[in-house]
Amino acid sequence: MNKKENNVNANLNILLVDDHFVVRKGIELIINSTFPNAVIHNAENYDEATEIVKTINIDLIVLDIIINGIENIKIMKELKSIQSTTKILIFSCYEEENYGLRYIKNGADGYLHKYCSETKIVDAINEVLSIGHFYSDDIKNKLDNKSKRKPVSNPIDTLSNREFEIAKMLVDGSGNLEIANKLKIQMSTVSTYKNRVFEKLDISNIIALSTFFRNNIN
Repeated sequence: MNKKENNVNANLNILLVDDHFVVRKGIELIINSTFPNAVIHNAENYDEATEIVKTINIDLIVLDIIINGIENIKIMKELKSIQSTTKILIFSCYEEENYGLRYIKNGADGYLHKYCSETKIVDAINEVLSIGHFYSDDIKNKLDNKSKRKPVSNPIDTLSNREFEIAKMLVDGSGNLEIANKLKIQMSTVSTYKNRVFEKLDISNIIALSTFFRNNIN
């Protein structure tokens, strides 16, 4: 790995929260090579993460979106309620185009896709710790566009994170059984979320859902 001069010189406590050991280990190696003073803490679930944040002053949390089928917008807020100064960088396999702005609006300080380069990971950590946030060009444009527009209520914003996730999977062509297997939940639970989405968006089928997403996600 190539070492890169960074802007953060103080001792750091960084918490990696992901249910995949290989992912945590990879990020740890990158951080150790670039931030030699950092102390890395690991958690494979939200209970472990919460206990660590309760006992240690954490500068940065690198957080996956979904761990063991549990959505984490609520968890982000709980972790920040314990330590309000803790920064949270989302590190996810979910596309930023669909999820990035949603998470930032709900308290994340940055969003990275897991397929990004080592350089981008280092840059993101540097920016979150030095200036308080990391926004890609796409996120910056979306935030700028939203600030210029008059506030308009977007029904998609009424969806919970899990409702949004299942709706996106339906739009992408997944069936109830496939979604249930992927998220490790019951098919009846998928149906319940699907019905909630249809009710909130005032639609009745997948075609209408696809059209709604195409017209309302930007």
